[in-house]
This record gives sequence, structure tokens and C-alpha cells, in this order.
Amino acid sequence: MTVLEAREVTSGYGEVEILHDVSIKVEEGEIVTIIGPNGAGKSTLLKTIFGLLPCKRGGISFGDEDVTGQPPQVMVRKGMCYVPQSDNVFPSLTVQENLEMGAFTRRDDYSSKTEEVLALFPDILERRNTRAGKLSGGQRQMLALARALMLEPRVLLLDEPSASLAPNMVELVFAKIMDINRSGVAIVMVEQNARESLKLSHRGYVLAMGQNRLEGSGQSLLESEEVGKLYLGG
Repeated sequence: MTVLEAREVTSGYGEVEILHDVSIKVEEGEIVTIIGPNGAGKSTLLKTIFGLLPCKRGGISFGDEDVTGQPPQVMVRKGMCYVPQSDNVFPSLTVQENLEMGAFTRRDDYSSKTEEVLALFPDILERRNTRAGKLSGGQRQMLALARALMLEPRVLLLDEPSASLAPNMVELVFAKIMDINRSGVAIVMVEQNARESLKLSHRGYVLAMGQNRLEGSGQSLLESEEVGKLYLGG
């Protein structure tokens, strides 16, 4: 079942169009990675899907519903969460308080969900009373993922989750992304670390100059001569 689809989406900032008729599709339970050079429109696509940028042409469906033009607060209530590349935690709040902020739309007792989420991230479980600003970059990234899970999303949009992390933390963050996906959450991930992200992806898309360039399974893109030459270092 298709859980998310962008159909010939054109978007950008003000009068400047970055995306030109870009289409992607995400099935239930998939990890889909979007790769491409800087300026290709990858982050713009995520922001447009989530309602942070206007969709000038084309359409976006979430499940069987047309959500084109819906604002982020509506998308969150429908079951979609977005984790930006930077400024994705509240540094003055503790780990526990960040998770509580992640559950801001819930009206039930979410204490059991808090413990479930923390159990998935032992590094921050041990620091639940520590201010987020005192965490390492990798720990902040895990906290951002954990906070998004507090709303039990159907789809998680991740913008450069491994950016600026040490190699050991990159490996750990990718492992956590796989754990989240195995729990039933579909994931759309923009990543510069194309080789590692494609390894764990069911499918992938390559964007270039704001347009679809290639698509296929994660493995087929890894084996593609064109992708290897342009985006994987040979």
C-alpha cells in the first residue's frame, strides 16, 4: 500500500523554483533514500511534503488523502513527523522535557510510550535529566529521532540524519533508523552519505537540478555505474 506520494511537485522559495515536476512514492514499511548533489532540491522536497513550503504545482497524497498545501501541524496530527538537519532539539530543555514536547498533541497518558522510546536509545536514557544542549551531536540526533517517535508516526521524514557526526555515531544512527523502520514506520531520508544510506534502503531516488534523474531499489542504485561515478566516488 502506498503511504506517501508526491506527484510532479514544483516548489521553491518565493519566486525561485527549486523543484520541477518531482515525483516519489513510499510504500508501507519502506525506507526510501533521496540522494543527489548539493542544490538538487532534496531538502526542499521534504519541506514541501511536510507543508513548510508551498506546493506550486502537482500534488501530495498521504495514505488515500490529498494533503497538498496542508500546514505542518495538520500533517503531524495525520501521522507524519519531520526531523530537520539542524536545530532539531530544544537545547535548554532536558531529554525528558524534549520528549514531552514531542507528545504535545497527545491527550492520553503517554508515559509508557516515553519509556518505550527511551529503551530504544540507551545513550539518552542514561541522560534523561540532562539538558539537550549538553549532549554530543550524535546524542542530539538520537533525541530528535526519539522525540519524533512520541507521536507514533506512520511516516518519518529525515533530513541528513548523519550530517557532521563521527563515523561511529553515523553507524549507530543508521542502526537506530533501521530499528525504527522494523517497528513499522516508513522512512523518507535525505542523505549525503549515499553509499551507506542506500545499503539500508528498500528504494531510492536520485535528484539533479531539481528533477528526477534516476530511481530504483537501493541495491540497483548502488550497482549503477552512473550513480557510482557521480555520487559514490567511483
